Amino acid sequence: MTKKDSNSKYYIHPEGWKFASIFFIVSFLISFIFLPLAALGFILTIFTLWFFRNPKRTNPQIPNSIISSADGKVCLIDTACPPEEVGLGSNEMLRICVFMNVFNVHINRSPISGAIKKIVYKEGSFFNASLDKASEKNERSSIIISDENGVEVVVVQIAGLIARRILSFVSANQVLHQGERYGLIRFGSRVDIYLPKSSVVNCKVGDKVIAGESILATLADMG
Repeated sequence: MTKKDSNSKYYIHPEGWKFASIFFIVSFLISFIFLPLAALGFILTIFTLWFFRNPKRTNPQIPNSIISSADGKVCLIDTACPPEEVGLGSNEMLRICVFMNVFNVHINRSPISGAIKKIVYKEGSFFNASLDKASEKNERSSIIISDENGVEVVVVQIAGLIARRILSFVSANQVLHQGERYGLIRFGSRVDIYLPKSSVVNCKVGDKVIAGESILATLADMG
């Protein structure tokens, strides 16, 4: 089942308005007591709206490409087993990890076009998301996406040191287009993308990438 990407119509995601409204009201009340502190609150209000920005992106539309699910910096490229809870067994996959700091856009996008086979949420800790142990210890939400050839890709949203909530915009059996928004993580986090080991990596650790645009890897030709 294909759903329209309803999140595409907002330049500021609705989640941002919730937090900004709280900061604004509190700052307004404080302004009657201590103006300098109120000024800081108004700055936080503006920053919150900016943090939840939801820009349009241009999909490269290159066959077999795997695009980044997150804005940020590639912090790890290795092979690893997907989270146990997704049920894919102990076969290792290629893993590319992208770390998002608080200045990055935190809207996450699908790395491929395909149907969502499973979504699994798991509670956890809140270690710094740039640490390797964050993949196993932190709060996370995993999605298995299967393309038209049956190739499965796993995307894992991992909450960070500050982030305390992962939001998902999608549901099981929904069909996503490459680059379509599927969720967000609040305030500093990470996304791990698990691919077939035969995939060709097109990035390196330290690269800055853009969700929905940057090509992280290319799937092996199924033909």
